[in-house]
Amino acid sequence: MTIVPYSINRKEVWDQFIAQSKNGTFLFQRNFMDYHADRFFDCSLMIYDGISPDDEYKESSLTTKDLVAVFPANWVEKEHCVYSHQGLTYGGLVVMPEVTELEVMNILQNVMLYYMDYMQARKLVYKPIPYIYCPYPCGEDLYALFRAGAQLSRRLVSTVVSTHNQLRMRTLRVRQSKKAIDHGFYIDRMAEGDTESLKEYWSLLSDVLMTHHNVHPVHSLDEMELLMSRFPREIKIYLVRKDHRIVAGVVVFETKQVAHVQYIAAGEEGREYGALDLLFRHLINERYQHMEFVDFGTSNEQGGHVLNHGLIFQKEGFGGRAVCYDTYSVLLDRDTIMKMTDEKFSPSDEKIKYLDLKQINNSFEPELSDEVTRVVKGGWYLLGKENERFSRHFSEYVGTKYCVPVGNGLEALTMILMAYKLLRGWHDGDEVVVPSNTYIATILAVTNSGLTPVLCEPRLSDYLIDPDLIENCITERTRAILPVHLYGRVCDMDSICEIAKKHDLRVVEDAAQAHGARYHGIVAGALGDAAGFSFYPGKNLGALGDAGCVTTNDEELANTVRMIANYGSSVKYVNEYKGLNSRMDEVQAAVLCVKLKRLDEDNQRRRDIALLYDKGIQNPLVIKPQFPKDPAENVFHVYPVRCPNRNTLKDYFYQHDIETMIHYPIPPHKQKAYQEWNNQKFPISERIHQEILSLPISPLLTDSQIHRIIDAVNSFTVDL
Repeated sequence: MTIVPYSINRKEVWDQFIAQSKNGTFLFQRNFMDYHADRFFDCSLMIYDGISPDDEYKESSLTTKDLVAVFPANWVEKEHCVYSHQGLTYGGLVVMPEVTELEVMNILQNVMLYYMDYMQARKLVYKPIPYIYCPYPCGEDLYALFRAGAQLSRRLVSTVVSTHNQLRMRTLRVRQSKKAIDHGFYIDRMAEGDTESLKEYWSLLSDVLMTHHNVHPVHSLDEMELLMSRFPREIKIYLVRKDHRIVAGVVVFETKQVAHVQYIAAGEEGREYGALDLLFRHLINERYQHMEFVDFGTSNEQGGHVLNHGLIFQKEGFGGRAVCYDTYSVLLDRDTIMKMTDEKFSPSDEKIKYLDLKQINNSFEPELSDEVTRVVKGGWYLLGKENERFSRHFSEYVGTKYCVPVGNGLEALTMILMAYKLLRGWHDGDEVVVPSNTYIATILAVTNSGLTPVLCEPRLSDYLIDPDLIENCITERTRAILPVHLYGRVCDMDSICEIAKKHDLRVVEDAAQAHGARYHGIVAGALGDAAGFSFYPGKNLGALGDAGCVTTNDEELANTVRMIANYGSSVKYVNEYKGLNSRMDEVQAAVLCVKLKRLDEDNQRRRDIALLYDKGIQNPLVIKPQFPKDPAENVFHVYPVRCPNRNTLKDYFYQHDIETMIHYPIPPHKQKAYQEWNNQKFPISERIHQEILSLPISPLLTDSQIHRIIDAVNSFTVDL
């Protein structure tokens, strides 16, 4: 089932369907409905069966052939409410004669989900078409409303005369009609283009409504004039006159089977001498004998709570029966709507998680559980063969001589800097240049090692440290540059390494988000003097808990890091340095060996998803990340978009059951932990942190989920 919003290009198809449907009328034709477009935003839908999502917006593919229903509706944004009838005499789902109850329930279910997902609707107000107007059995939508948890919110009572099964007209009504004739009243149908009569009647109508009901006509004089000029065959005004003066009248909307009488009014003289009795009798017995029903309109006031007994008494005197125009309110609750049918919903109706770790880990079964069980039963849990195995495999993968498994990514970077202080004679307070928009762990590593971070702005184009600004940050105390391959994209390492060589600085890569990314064919982690990796569960290569490693070609550095990670010891109970306890356990090492085998495949899937996003997202409010010339340079740990109204966009996704993340909401220099920086200005970083939002990019996302996310992005609007 495919739902397509109505557009002006689909007017002909819409009207063809209305003409063939079992419950469509003139009031549902697009010319009449589109007249109301200036009052409220139209959100009418066309429901197709048998077309593919790829054909959804191709006009040539959308004919009445596969059209199963249309849903005329209007949208009031401030209420977050869809009205199935606003601006119409009545509303509701319009279907073909052969439709079944189950089909209607399925259609309405999808319609409600559509409004929730694409318009953030919270409520649907639904006014079903009275069943007596349908030549076929009707009322399927009432059961669907019941299943959706609808509550009766308003009941209006109309009086309807069946012209083919007419009840006896009361004597009083006949006498009043004769009284009107004796008084000199006569009936006149307003001629097309007679603006003077229209003005005169609208003045009478307005006076009557204000005097007796304290309300104004729904349509202004100008609107009614426009309506009658556009629909002269369907909208007519019948007047009762005396001496050419208008003393009473009605407006009639003519449909195929029903004459809908609206805007009934009579002045003092008309009420005293039975002008409406004369007019009603004429409409029933002469003018509309060929129709099934003459509907004299509702007789409720104050939102349906008060009945106008006098008007009802008069209408019923012409042989009318009471017909209820019920209005239902449906609070759009996803769980309730999903239970409307017993059919299993597709994943496209389910919540899209930002990253479903359980699903990812399940995709490595049963090998993952077998490896964990093997290690647990083996009885050796730290600094054993699994660490050695992972160290060997990962160093071969990255292309470095050494890989030192450690407890986590923060400690990996910290221990690299601590080791350099020991080996190269750096002093406390010496400086390390870092990007100002990184995750705070990068900066914590610098301060935790007794060094001073110097913040350098990124490029707005790729969110990576700007090499053109690095030299401005270098002083006589600078000892290293710490580039961060943020979001999975490799930094401009040629420029960075050239600057480092010029100033005799170390280059320490923060590769926590760039497992498997390649720069000129070299894997991230082998592009500088050393690199720190995190294997936090949500990374492209994720453990089942905290884990990390250091990669380098420097043997002395690798040995020093290894000792620092083990209490500063290489021989048990002999401590050469003031070290840490930062060791990867054997279970995590075994898990990472399993997952490493699929890393390149998963990274390619991430690139494919990013490419789908790049091609599909066309919303000018959303800025997509730039693709590098060499796709291998980005493994898309994160797919970051920017939006001036980031929080509104995030809330919009939440309403669509799509999880997103903010990487990261507060820049490091605005964190309380570094309050000494709070007054500093880094405008590019601040803008990024205010606007950035990460879309789901798990390698296990399905194409249908990706297209659902793309559709949500493209449907997002906001008043800037």
